[in-house]
Amino acid sequence: MGDANTVLSPEEARHLLRRTGFGVSKRDLERILDEGETRGQAVDRLLAAKAQTFRPNGRDFETAHGKWIKYLLKARSPLQAKLGLFWHDHFATGISKVEDINLMADEIRLLHQNAAGNLKQFVKEMNRNPAMMEFLDTVRNHKEIPNENYARELQELFTLGVYDSAGNPNYSQEDIVQIARAFTGWDYDKEAFLRDDDHDFMADFPERGPKVIFKSTGGFGPGGRPFTVNGEGTSEIDTVVDIIFEHTDSDGKNTVARRTTRRLLEYFAHPDPSLAVIDALVAESNFAVDWELTPLLRAMLTNDAFYESGAPAPFGGATKKSVKWPIDYVIGTMRMLGMKFKGRSLYVDGGSFRSVLDQLGNMGQILLDPPSVFGWDWETSWISSSTLLARYGFARDVMAARGRGSSSFRADRVLDLSLTIPDDIVDAVTGVLGVTDQFTPAERAVLLAYLTDNGAHASIDLDDYDIRNTKLHGLFALVMQSPAYQMH
Repeated sequence: MGDANTVLSPEEARHLLRRTGFGVSKRDLERILDEGETRGQAVDRLLAAKAQTFRPNGRDFETAHGKWIKYLLKARSPLQAKLGLFWHDHFATGISKVEDINLMADEIRLLHQNAAGNLKQFVKEMNRNPAMMEFLDTVRNHKEIPNENYARELQELFTLGVYDSAGNPNYSQEDIVQIARAFTGWDYDKEAFLRDDDHDFMADFPERGPKVIFKSTGGFGPGGRPFTVNGEGTSEIDTVVDIIFEHTDSDGKNTVARRTTRRLLEYFAHPDPSLAVIDALVAESNFAVDWELTPLLRAMLTNDAFYESGAPAPFGGATKKSVKWPIDYVIGTMRMLGMKFKGRSLYVDGGSFRSVLDQLGNMGQILLDPPSVFGWDWETSWISSSTLLARYGFARDVMAARGRGSSSFRADRVLDLSLTIPDDIVDAVTGVLGVTDQFTPAERAVLLAYLTDNGAHASIDLDDYDIRNTKLHGLFALVMQSPAYQMH
């Protein structure tokens, strides 16, 4: 058992770096271990890293996608970059419907600016985000026939969730109908604005009744809560958010706080976090009162529950591990190997010579274009016969990139080629890839058997070009294709 004052072990340090960034760099790991950092000290440093202004614009989608890839490869604050990906999934919008790369770029900048800020203010800003207004049809929400899309997803996906932890509904169809009224008449030019002549004012539609929500859920009582207490018009959409953030579930706990904490734990730690841990983190961080994400993240990343899935054996523990997102798999690999993509199309300089856009598409994740408002399906949904082959193909291509410069794989950049003992070489390769402690003895034995031709060679000469470009490169590929490397 540990807390924020617990000194990080090598295994815990690797786990922290894997989950809050893209792989484990030798420099970052040594900094934690050499300075004897505690969980709290390391997490505070990660959270304090200066946020970068990031806006993936360009003349077309491919250019913008490439800018995001380059940003992730060089990000000086990996945790902020990782949070940007989380919120891109949470507040999912896609170029396929928005059809304006500048609107998408503005939204991605907004996600990064608010990534560790105040959640309530974040949601209010998303209400007025032009890309979101296009994606969920706020601009097509007119007073004559209100469009319910954004009102539904505001509750279902962005804040409350459909059901609480006891399986009870968090809102009703009537709540969707009423909240849709608040968003009638909104449009944008450079910024969002309200067209008063297209807004649903109660005086114009007396048959629709008062603007009241949550008569049957939320702990507000049968009278519900009116969202016109600050007047009708522009103030309504902020008032709606204020009321949503007061919503309590059937246990009397704040619904938004519980759901957001659960989602962050599922992203950074492991599937199916316990309700006891969720409630403890909400209480410790005062999240249900202040809505500040940074204290919540600190409480989470210093809690034992975060480190549970970092156990050495990938499948032996009671706590499930998470399947790496494709973007995590690709960017983490390139960062740990010190490689870059080549050319304007950002292709892997070996094997199939596919672009990173094609590689990620084959793995099931294209940034700036999630499959739906629900974002991507996580965990085992990332893995199928085709997407797993795509991951294997990426590992093959990376190991086949043997040209010159930073787009090639150079073992001497990441490994001491004077090593000769097979055990040491296996340790070094798994160390470079940040998974030294993630292989079971049986799995490690497979790596050794490959490297030594089933024990035929007690010593390996890495200075030999053929050995280095067959056995050593093959060992790296084998680790990258292993189950342990697909998970964290």
